[in-house]
Amino acid sequence: MTLTTYRKKRHFAKTPEPKGKHISQGKQLCFVVQKHAASHLHYDFRLEMEGVLKSWAVPKGPSMNPADKHLAVMVEDHPYAYRKFKGTIPKGNYGAGTVAIWDEGTYAPAAPGKNAETVLLEELKKGDLKIILHGKKLKGEFALVRMGKDEDNWLLIKKADTYQTEENILKEEIPASVLRKILMKGKKISIPHEVKPMLANLAKNPFNDPAWLYELKWDGYRALSEIHKGKIRLYSRNKQEYNIVFQEIVTALERISNDVVLDGEIVAFDKNGKSSFQFIQDYRKTPQGITLVYYVFDLLYIDGYDIRDLPLIERKTILKEILLENTLLKYSDHIENYGLQLFELAKVKNMEGIIAKKKDSKYVPTRSSEWLKIKHIQMQEAVICGFTQPSGHRKYFGALILGIYENSELRYAGHTGGGFDDDKLKEITTLLKPLTTTASPFQVTPPTNTPATWVQPKLVCQIKFSEWTRDGLMRQPIFLGLREDKKPEEVTQETLQANTKISGKKTFPKKQKIQLTNLTKIFWPRETYTKGDLIKYYERIAPVILPYLKDRPESLLRHPDGITCVGFFQKDMSQAPPWVKTIQLFSESEKKTIHWLLCNDQNTLLYMANLGCIEINPWSSRYHKKDYPDYLIIDLDPNDIPFAEVVHTAQYIKKLMDQVEIEAFIKTSGKTGLHILVPLGAKYTFHQTRQFAEILANTVSQELPHTTSVVRDPKKREKKVYIDFLQNRIGQTLAAPYSIRPVPHAPVSTPLRWDELNNTFHPTDFTIKNIFKRLDKHQDIWKGFLHHKGINMLKSLDLLMKAFRA
Repeated sequence: MTLTTYRKKRHFAKTPEPKGKHISQGKQLCFVVQKHAASHLHYDFRLEMEGVLKSWAVPKGPSMNPADKHLAVMVEDHPYAYRKFKGTIPKGNYGAGTVAIWDEGTYAPAAPGKNAETVLLEELKKGDLKIILHGKKLKGEFALVRMGKDEDNWLLIKKADTYQTEENILKEEIPASVLRKILMKGKKISIPHEVKPMLANLAKNPFNDPAWLYELKWDGYRALSEIHKGKIRLYSRNKQEYNIVFQEIVTALERISNDVVLDGEIVAFDKNGKSSFQFIQDYRKTPQGITLVYYVFDLLYIDGYDIRDLPLIERKTILKEILLENTLLKYSDHIENYGLQLFELAKVKNMEGIIAKKKDSKYVPTRSSEWLKIKHIQMQEAVICGFTQPSGHRKYFGALILGIYENSELRYAGHTGGGFDDDKLKEITTLLKPLTTTASPFQVTPPTNTPATWVQPKLVCQIKFSEWTRDGLMRQPIFLGLREDKKPEEVTQETLQANTKISGKKTFPKKQKIQLTNLTKIFWPRETYTKGDLIKYYERIAPVILPYLKDRPESLLRHPDGITCVGFFQKDMSQAPPWVKTIQLFSESEKKTIHWLLCNDQNTLLYMANLGCIEINPWSSRYHKKDYPDYLIIDLDPNDIPFAEVVHTAQYIKKLMDQVEIEAFIKTSGKTGLHILVPLGAKYTFHQTRQFAEILANTVSQELPHTTSVVRDPKKREKKVYIDFLQNRIGQTLAAPYSIRPVPHAPVSTPLRWDELNNTFHPTDFTIKNIFKRLDKHQDIWKGFLHHKGINMLKSLDLLMKAFRA
């Protein structure tokens, strides 16, 4: 009867679970069963005794069938208050995952006795607990029996009585709203087996159209899954069994209690979160360091109903409601209206491309023009028809000879010698040797630079290439891996959809409309702040932040999956909606013209937030005077030293600037440092501004040599405040005033009064939760900043030289 173990395992500042205490019992003892979707789905069975909850984790959940004897692992006591707990335990905490109350009620010992709890505690000690449950789902007599001398492992058994049933009580009921849709259009049938998948036609260009939705094209193995009466079958589009090969995925699917048929893609990622078709090949040999994810994008059948004739958008809505996601099982989300933008994102992430699907499309077992694939990277399956002799230091073979079926005959499609290391060369050679033959599989034998060895056309491989030549050959083909899920006779050249009327056409809603998506996606896991919270913040702060953004080109720092993912910069916004203002400027660093976004209104700001722009990064110059910044920037960045040193440095800079008649403004960086900005009135070039900033930085560093440095390399400057003046160049960006930063607690880069700097202050003190309270009290402290006429740089430089000459 102790909660010590429970409390040791939890950090209550980071988890919403109750800390709890012992509670005196009421007239009746309570029980609760909580469904816990952690790393593995299980059910927590809890009985009130001695003011706490005695607890067991039941992996397979409780059963009302006396024939079932389910393992129940006894765990630490939980506080009485835990009986009402439901919600999400954040990632990084013990038991991270979602908790729901599956059943609750009262209970009593099956054996009579004057004091129920005395009887229960005696039976608990003996390891043979017999109880009667009065719940909504669990009713009648149950037994908890300890297994031998093992203190923790018990069996949960339903005793034979009038409540017993062989039905699966864990099966989730279909929500009423979903059931109505199914009953209207679904067909009542037995579960279909070996479903033939719907395939997409190839289209040339991405497009925007409100009648379509858009998904990222995953580069993995297409996989269908059948879940029926708890049994799972995972298989390829050609009915190849995947249960053994991808056992982890099968285990993840066990958490789905409904009878369903799903369609999706198995994708492999390395430890850096990068996906590749080749990683699946590597996983099948050595899984270490590779993570699998089954992205599910369609639902074809559920609990007796064939829903393939329902519109796609309705099927996906039902799928999202019934799919219990974890690290291995994910809902493959989509966006509407913005296919062009998603295609650009696919290019940035170096993904193969996107899939466009008509919202009202039915699921048909054929290739359809209502599903289109638009590729950024050209991919093609090919049949291995032979190999050439190696030359030089190359081992095993020189190149693979590739073929594609055309009118039931193999046509030569090129050679590939790229994409192989020594291990891969050896592996492929081992597979090809038993298939060698003297006859060429082609009707017309292609020429080769070195002698060729022909093989039976049994193996299919995946090829990446740049384009098709006029002769029907793949230019610059690179070997990616073998396709064991494809049959050789199915390999044909992918051709563009000839009759599509939308390929390359841009269509937009007539009215300016922002499509906000995935508003419940968690962007800050620890605080459980969502993407919707981010958008609400920028909607409310818009009148304050927009003056600092107007007419300034934006570099979009995007975190589409929140702060736990690595963000990426996007500069070129040529595919933005037509109502978003952009300006074309030549980039010296990239040697090309770029369409820069201008955030001049609230709608554009919300559009950026919907793209995952947690942080807003404007230029320091406006586009019509791009070579003349409006302000000079000094960024004070600590390197593993107390923030008090940053405050001291800032206070010294303020004193220096007062001395040389420079009005400076200060704000928090929102992370670990401070930003000092000096208004220039767009009178000086970036070159002049950077030189002046360097003089100021060096002056401060010379006066504070033990605590500050202008050396950029953290290793060389040791533990000193870095005075960064290098931000003063064209195209360089800085987090705008009132911009959120993509770090825990969602801090805001906040303008300050100089007298606010003290040793108790920290740059993360202001967050999206308290910044508006500050604004209500102080308004925008920097309100006159953008209208400042600017300093007299020559006068200030003269005063600086006089002061230090003296």
